[in-house]
Amino acid sequence: MKKKGPAASRRSDAQLMLTYWQEAVPNDRLAHLVKDVTRAFVRALQTRLSEHAISFGHWTFLRILWETDGLTQRELSDQAGVMEPTTFAAIKAMERLGYIQRSRRSDNKRNVYVHLTAKGRSLKAELVPLAQEVNRIGMRGIKAAEILTTRKTLLSILANLARDEIDSSRSRRRIPFAQPASRSRTVPARTPATRNIGRQRDMR
Repeated sequence: MKKKGPAASRRSDAQLMLTYWQEAVPNDRLAHLVKDVTRAFVRALQTRLSEHAISFGHWTFLRILWETDGLTQRELSDQAGVMEPTTFAAIKAMERLGYIQRSRRSDNKRNVYVHLTAKGRSLKAELVPLAQEVNRIGMRGIKAAEILTTRKTLLSILANLARDEIDSSRSRRRIPFAQPASRSRTVPARTPATRNIGRQRDMR
């Protein structure tokens, strides 16, 4: 049996996701829908970044540094939402590629500061249009008023969850590790294709 190439695999994954939401469980929880929309945006951008030999992980840090250059390694980790060892590994790779350079200040030799090089800054003009293109594709055929409503709704959801996290911190209530959403879904086993969707999603 011929092995699927990356492009065919991406098409298969995209079709499975569409089938899941359009046929299998169209009324699944909003959190799952938001997660899958995020995945779709990320995959679309990853495909375009790979054509420029840029990893999505490096894009994440570059995007932050384009806005705020000279962050410490810890600040960069916090803004990217990843653990410091992950940031450290990415920074070392980006330094080898000539995108950033690290330094320490004479008044604070404990912190490591991350600065873009000229090469790293120049990537902004090349890569930001790729993200803008993905956003335009995602919004295709959607009215401006609907986009505005969606944005307001998502910001309200984000604010509600942020307040819940703040309240949990104040009350010292422990926030447990979240179970992967794909494992908590109940997908009706109507057809072999539907069962296959469930298996494929659990493997992600």
